[in-house]
Amino acid sequence: MNKQIHELSVVELIRGLEDGHFSSVEIVKHYLDRINRYNSELNAFLYVNEDAIKQAEKIDKEIANGNQKPLLGIPLAVKDNFLTMGMPTTAGSLILKGYYPQYESTVSKRFLAAGAIILGKTNMDAWAHGSSTETSQYGPTLNPWDLGHLPGGSSGGSAAAVAAQLVPVAIGSETAGSVRQPAAWCGVTGFKPSYGRVSRYGVIAMASSTDSPGPIARNVEDAALVTSAIAGADPYDATSSSKEVEKYHQLLKRKDLKGIKIALVKEYLLPTMRTEVKTLIHNAAKHLESLGAKVEEISLLDPKYAIGVYTVVMRSEVSSNLARFDGIRYGTGREMFADEAKRRIMLGAYTLSAGYYEAYYKKAVAVRTKIVSEFENTFKEYDAYIGAVSPGPALKLGATKNEPMFGEMEDILVEPSSLAGLTGAGVPCGFVDGLPIGLQITGNQFEETKILDIAHLYQQTTEFNKFPEKYQK
Repeated sequence: MNKQIHELSVVELIRGLEDGHFSSVEIVKHYLDRINRYNSELNAFLYVNEDAIKQAEKIDKEIANGNQKPLLGIPLAVKDNFLTMGMPTTAGSLILKGYYPQYESTVSKRFLAAGAIILGKTNMDAWAHGSSTETSQYGPTLNPWDLGHLPGGSSGGSAAAVAAQLVPVAIGSETAGSVRQPAAWCGVTGFKPSYGRVSRYGVIAMASSTDSPGPIARNVEDAALVTSAIAGADPYDATSSSKEVEKYHQLLKRKDLKGIKIALVKEYLLPTMRTEVKTLIHNAAKHLESLGAKVEEISLLDPKYAIGVYTVVMRSEVSSNLARFDGIRYGTGREMFADEAKRRIMLGAYTLSAGYYEAYYKKAVAVRTKIVSEFENTFKEYDAYIGAVSPGPALKLGATKNEPMFGEMEDILVEPSSLAGLTGAGVPCGFVDGLPIGLQITGNQFEETKILDIAHLYQQTTEFNKFPEKYQK
């Protein structure tokens, strides 16, 4: 192969292992060397697996014996809110510093069963509260495209690790954009499966009614392969779907988009959005038309209403989910919560309290139902809708200071889809000020195959899937 190992996709790595071009040990050592070289400046990893090489040695023996598994010998990274036995899990918070889980999350268990090797745990906003990775109590992660900018969040460590090619694929979790938004700011691919498509068991909960694990990858094909490996019903998660899991990566066969109707949402081209970003979205629409799709402008509920709904619902669920961290079970007192967590706990407790429940929470749930209904009607006519993932490119370090609604504002364009449990892909669609911009392609619940297929064809026929030059060597 002419490419270096870190330039290869997961699919190419699997092919290289099968053809004997390199071993799993060589792959793991290559990535560990890159982590050792670059992580000190990026702070993408909070923990690196000391046993990764030994695990790779065992897998090389499996490969030699003819064993076949979907991700056999492939290293990956896991966001630090997924419980992992033998490795610490902190959720980016000092409260869980030094905490080693007693059981494995379903997602990581399925990775391991598929033959993958977890290289380490990636940095994140503490408790997933934020869209910057600047609220991590272990220091912010930096954006590989420009170290003076944020990587997005809360899965910023995972996105930065993939963008800097410290790992070929990483897992994140999305409550209202935390896979697609950091992927967009870091110029890589983020995929959000439908709510319930991937088990939440063993994921430290933020908002239980919207949390959705998903991959951040070099490209759509890799995201599809990883989703195929981790999706499916789980007896430990009552919200997981029993629908059959398709082999998404084997179904990316579209040569054109004839017969596909795509909606361009006018309200998602925000009045405050920079002209350059709007132009990129219009260019993406034209490109989809050139592939055979019919693209039409439509109107949906102003996304500002999703902010109100999400703020109330998410903070209410946060106050409930974080109640268990009381200094008894985990040994650290609640005074160790950082300011962002305290704000969310207090507002959530307030909206659920007597006298305010009906005025806030009950009303938010009613509007959420309206959002769901509107999408149901939209997908009766359209296969997908498009828009920007985030209003603009990555913001500078420090942008979250004195901005308690920072996350909601940066996720405004993907919050509606998360509230409705939809599936969506975020793919690069151009650059503004030298920083990547992401296009969201969003579809109805459990139409992962259709959305991945559209996103894959878009990505295959454009030239925006690039990586920072500094980390090419």
